[in-house]
Amino acid sequence: MRRATIAPADPGLAELSPDQRVRRLELTVTRRLNGLLHGQYRGLLPGPGSEPAGSREYRPGEDEVRRMDWAVTARTAVPHVRQVDADRELTTWLLVDGSASMEFGTAELDKRELAVAAVAAVGFLTAGVGNRLGAQVLRADGVRRFPARSGRTHLLALLRTLLAAPRPTQPGDGPGWRPPDLADGLDALHRIANRRGLVVVVSDFLDGLPDDPGQPAPWERTLRRLAVRHQVLAIEVTDPRELELPDVGLITLVDPETGRRREVCTSDRRLRERYAEAAAVQRDQIHESLRRSGATHLPLRTDGDWSADIVRHVHAQRRLAAAPVGPARGGIA
Repeated sequence: MRRATIAPADPGLAELSPDQRVRRLELTVTRRLNGLLHGQYRGLLPGPGSEPAGSREYRPGEDEVRRMDWAVTARTAVPHVRQVDADRELTTWLLVDGSASMEFGTAELDKRELAVAAVAAVGFLTAGVGNRLGAQVLRADGVRRFPARSGRTHLLALLRTLLAAPRPTQPGDGPGWRPPDLADGLDALHRIANRRGLVVVVSDFLDGLPDDPGQPAPWERTLRRLAVRHQVLAIEVTDPRELELPDVGLITLVDPETGRRREVCTSDRRLRERYAEAAAVQRDQIHESLRRSGATHLPLRTDGDWSADIVRHVHAQRRLAAAPVGPARGGIA
C-alpha cells in the first residue's frame, strides 16, 4: 500500500499552456545541458555499445565477465575487458509513471511536471541522427503507447501529450478493474524492447511496495530482466513532503490511490519523527530494489535543481566509465 501524502495545493505551472511549457522545457534543457549535447556521442549513460574502442583492465564488481578481452588478458597476464563506444544508432525506451501518486507537489513543480522535465532531458540528450525514442505512459485509464521514432518533432509531440494528459480520477471505474501498475508497464516494455538500447523508467517507484522492507518490490524482477539486455536508468521523483511533515497544525492526508483521507495534527513531534522514519525506510527499500535490479539510479526532487542534478549525474557516469584502474583500486598505496 502506498504511504499517504498531503493533498497538493500548488498548481505549479498549470497556468501555462502545454505549448508554452514545452518551449520553456526545451530552452531549459538546451541551455543548461548544452555541454552534454555536443562532442562524441556516448548516450545518456556511457556503457555497452558495438563500436570497438580498445581494452582496459577489468574492474571486479563493475564489469561483466562476458566482456573479457581474452587476447589482451593472455598477452599481459592481467584481466582486461573490451571497451566499446555507444552504438551510433540508439533506441531509447521510456516508461513514464502517470499514476495518481505523481499528481502531487509542494514546490515549484509537482512530481508529474518533474517527470516530464526528465523525459525532455533524456530526449534531447539521446537525440541524434538515426536515434529513436519510444515511450509508454502509465495512466489511470490504461497504458498509452508511443512508437519509437526519431526527430525533434516526435519528441516535442510526446512532451505536449504528457503535459496535456488529463489528471487521474479516483479509482473505481468498474468491478474487477484496476489501473496498470509499474510492474505491468515494465512487462509490456520488456516485450517490445527487443533491440539492445537504453531503457529509462521515470517514477516514484511506490507501486506495490510490500510492508516488509526485506521483501523485493513487485517490479524489481522485470527491471532486472531489462538490465540484462539494456542500459537501464531509473529516475526517482520525490517531493520533500513525502520525506518529512512540517509543523503546521491540523492537516488532511490523502492516499492518492484510494482517496482515503485522515486528519492528523503535525504539532505532535513524535508523529513527525515516526513519519520521517517510515519515509526513510521506504526510500531505502526502493534504493535497495533498484540496486539489486542493476539499474543506474538518478534521484530528482521537486524542490531541487533538476537540470543541475542531471548534469552532475551524467558527468559522474562518464568519469566512472573513463576512470583508469590504478594500484590503489587493489588496496595497494
